[in-house]
Amino acid sequence: MRVQFRCSKCGKSTIVEIKRRVDSTVVMSPLPTFARAAGTSSNSPLPPVDPALRLPAAVNVILSIVSGPSQGTRHTLTKPRVILGREGADIALDDPEISRHHCLLEVRENYINLKDMDSTNGTFFDEERVRAAMLQDGTEFRIGGSVIRVNFQRK
Repeated sequence: MRVQFRCSKCGKSTIVEIKRRVDSTVVMSPLPTFARAAGTSSNSPLPPVDPALRLPAAVNVILSIVSGPSQGTRHTLTKPRVILGREGADIALDDPEISRHHCLLEVRENYINLKDMDSTNGTFFDEERVRAAMLQDGTEFRIGGSVIRVNFQRK
C-alpha cells in the first residue's frame, strides 16, 4: 500500500510504501473524504455575528487565489462575514487539503479578522500556523495548498 503525506510546514509531499498483512487494521488520520460525516469539520459553533460588521462603502474586498488548485480565481466579498472551505462554505475552494469549513473571515473597516475553524491542516499566516490573524490590504495567508491574497480596491 502506498500512502502520500504532505508536510503542513514546507508543503513537500512524501510517498511511503507500507507492507502489511491483509487482515491488519490501518488507522488513517485525517480521515479520508469517504469516511467523514456530512456535518461541519469544526466541533465548535460559530461565534455570534457582530452587528457592527459591514463591508466598507468605498472599496471592494477581493480574495485572489495566488497558488493552489484554484489559482487565478478571484472572489469579491458580498457580505462582511464569510466561511472559506472545501464544500458547504460561503466560498468553496477546490483543494482537497482544505476542511469543509476551514476558516472564517470578518471584514472590518480597513482589515479582516481571520479565524481558523479547527481545520485539520491548519491556517498559516507569515508561514506560522495561527488560530487567528489580522489581515490588511495586500497580505497573504495559506489554507491547505492554496495561498490567498487580500486586497481592498477602490470602487
